[in-house]
Amino acid sequence: MKSQVRGGTRWKRFAVVMVPSVAATAAIGVALAQGALAASFSVSGQSFKVTADRLEGKGFAQYGAIDSGKSLDGSKVERHPVAVSAFREATINGMCQSVLTPTPFGNVSLILKAGGDKNKPVTADNLYIDVADLQADATFSNIDIGVAAQDAGKGPGMKPGEVQQQKANPFGFAQQADTAVLTNVKQTAWATTAGTFRLSGLKMSLTMGTKECY
Repeated sequence: MKSQVRGGTRWKRFAVVMVPSVAATAAIGVALAQGALAASFSVSGQSFKVTADRLEGKGFAQYGAIDSGKSLDGSKVERHPVAVSAFREATINGMCQSVLTPTPFGNVSLILKAGGDKNKPVTADNLYIDVADLQADATFSNIDIGVAAQDAGKGPGMKPGEVQQQKANPFGFAQQADTAVLTNVKQTAWATTAGTFRLSGLKMSLTMGTKECY
């Protein structure tokens, strides 16, 4: 099946790169020194926001899953249905990521921006994003809809350990495409993992108060 899908409608199954928590600050500092960031982050009890001017992914697959983690006060386990979007390779221009962390003194906002130079985008390999909500204009090439998650071979495969932990059904609905291009991206997500992030032109700030990418 070869087709393209375009639209400015509200998408809940597509995503973009993010480095989501204040706890990631030290790792980002190491990445700056090394020129790349090997990442496996999640935000327990917190979602986070991301915007991007453009995301272009090669080797795309998508399937449903459940994320779980303790609430912010640690009193209970919360579960969140997500759409896992997986890319073998991803390139992102004009990326902004934000997460709010509550403290006894009020919210602390982490804002991270990268890829502002169109000739030096953010890049990622074997990228997985667990998305709750997204708005974007999207174009897909050679898209296959309705394959089993375990058979979506255009992407990097399902996340290791996900099936064993009963977070995703290998026989559940999935879709895949040779490429996926998203523009004017706004999204909310719960977690991300990647083999490598390369954050060109990284700018990061921590401020008191509530400040988000959108």
